This record gives sequence, C-alpha cells and structure tokens, in this order.
Amino acid sequence: MADALSEVLGEVLVSADGEEVAVSALAARGVSLLKLWNKYRVSNVPSLIFIDASTGKVVCRNGLLVIRDDPEGLEFPWGPKPFSEVVAGPLLRNNGQTLDSNALEGSHVGVYFSAHWCPPCRSLTRVLVESYRKIKEAGQKFEILFVSADRSEDSFKQYFSEMPWVAVPYADEARRSRLNRLYGIQGIPTLIVLDCKGEVITRQGRVEVLNDIECREFPWHPKPVLELTDSNAVQLNEGPCLVLFVDSEDDGESEAAKQLIQPIAEKIIAKYKAKEEEAPLLFFVAGEDDMTDSLRDYTNLPEAAPLLTILDMSARAKYVMDVEEITPEIVEAFVSDFLADKLKPEPI
Repeated sequence: MADALSEVLGEVLVSADGEEVAVSALAARGVSLLKLWNKYRVSNVPSLIFIDASTGKVVCRNGLLVIRDDPEGLEFPWGPKPFSEVVAGPLLRNNGQTLDSNALEGSHVGVYFSAHWCPPCRSLTRVLVESYRKIKEAGQKFEILFVSADRSEDSFKQYFSEMPWVAVPYADEARRSRLNRLYGIQGIPTLIVLDCKGEVITRQGRVEVLNDIECREFPWHPKPVLELTDSNAVQLNEGPCLVLFVDSEDDGESEAAKQLIQPIAEKIIAKYKAKEEEAPLLFFVAGEDDMTDSLRDYTNLPEAAPLLTILDMSARAKYVMDVEEITPEIVEAFVSDFLADKLKPEPI
C-alpha cells in the first residue's frame, strides 16, 4: 500500500481474498479514523471515495454517484477526466439559444453547482451576477457554467432565467452527474474556478466572490493564509485549521500575524502539492469581532491574544499554545508536532 495512505491507516492488513481485515493495529497505534475524514475532506455521510492503492491518490471523490451512474463498472477505474471531455456537448443560454461547449475554451470558467430551492444559492447568485458583469466589463475572458441541482425542469428554467451565463441542459442528467463526480461536490452552492486550460484554481469560489465584491483579485488564486471572516468561516469544517488569534485593535497586528505564518503555510502547501495531495491544514488569522468571539465561545478558548490554536471541528478537538510571544519557530514546531501526532487534543 502506498506510503501516503499508510501514513493514515497505519498497519492495516487485508487477506488475499479480501475477506479478512485486521484493524486492531489502528487501535494499538492510537490512530484515529477521523484522520481519514480529514485527509479526504469528507464533510457528510454517506461518502464513498475511490483511491489508487499503488499511489494513495484519489481516483474519485463521489463514489456513490459512480455506483449509481455506472452499476456495471463499464467505466472502471473511474479516474478523473479533463473538464473539456466531461463538459463536451451543447450548452444553453436562458433565451433558449444553444452553443457548443468548445466556446468555453480559452476562458476562465466558474462551474456553478446550485439550485433554486436552496436559499444560500439564491443569495449567492445575486452577488455572482454582479461579479460576472464586473469581470466581463473589465475585459476578462470569463464564463460561468450552471450545473443545476433543481428538482424539476420548471424550477431550473425559472432559476436559470435570472442568470446571464450558460448552463448544462437540465435534461442531460448524465452530464450534470459527471460534473458532480469530477469535482466531488458534497454540497451547494459550490463555485469551482478553472483556468484557461480547465485546471482548478480554487474550489472556494463562493468564499472568494463574497470576500472580493469588486473582483479585484480575480481569478482568485488561493492565499496561503486567510483572515477569518463570516464568509470563509465555513472552511473551518473542512479539516484541521491553524488559527492564530490576535488583537486586531493593535494597528497592523493582523497583517504582521499573516506574515509570520505565511512562510510556514507555503512550505506545508508546497510539500503536499509535490505529492499531488491537499495540504493537511488550512491557515487563518482571526482578529477581534463578533464572529471570532462566537468561535472562541464555541470552542471554549481562553481570551488571550495572541493565541495559537489548531481546531479540528470534525473531530471536536482543539490544540492550544498559549504563550506570550508567537515566533516562527514556535509556529513551525507546533505544526510539525501536530502532523506527527505528538500533540494531545483537548475536547471542543
């Protein structure tokens, strides 16, 4: 079994016929199965993720859709396909006109998974319409592709009538499902932003649009360290997050904290990117506001600032380092110890 997966599972033994699995090694080593949730960014159940045992890399995140769409296994091993191949076919405009998907070539594309019945989706759509207009007026080559999760074609048509971009025809359920599978969509609204070659720039398009109303940072390449806000706090549920709490009343404190963390975050991200894996931690700086106060209360953190923490919401666990001065050496040691399972968690 690949090292990447073995690091998570420990010594898991499977008999040749696949019938007998010895999982006692997990308990003996104290390895938490929640590490699997974090490694593969599982946010709801049931979830079925296919991996390549020879490399430990994810083959498909939406295994349940695979089983539904390909019960005979004709497309096995269900590896990811290029966006251009998955999206191939006619697309719609809300005036009934059609165009071929190759019209998207050479543009940044936002793949928008949404539905009329979902209130957060409708709120985001209103903002996204304005963002789309501003980006196009600035001369950027940008298109949005609506992939509907509506429950009827009438609902799809009503919702799509509010959108100035293109959509996969509602009747083409197979193509809509393949796009869901390609990006492992686990909830809506989700906006995946692609570069001109169809490669993912960010899966957090929703957060980026809400945080950058003027679209100055389009196409929203990910930042190593984020300032915690109401709109991106949802990312705390996606896996372990390092959060450095600071006193934002002190001018420049938040920016200085970002600069302190950023080299360490970049180092971790680069290390896992080289292995074609997602980084095991997200990095945030949190100032003093109502949202941060609520987070401190929910996780029962002390009021100290600066306060260095790692919060793992899915495991309901926290790791806290309360020292008078936070230095790069302290942060790097804290992260290294966490990744090496040397820290003792406290319950949230």
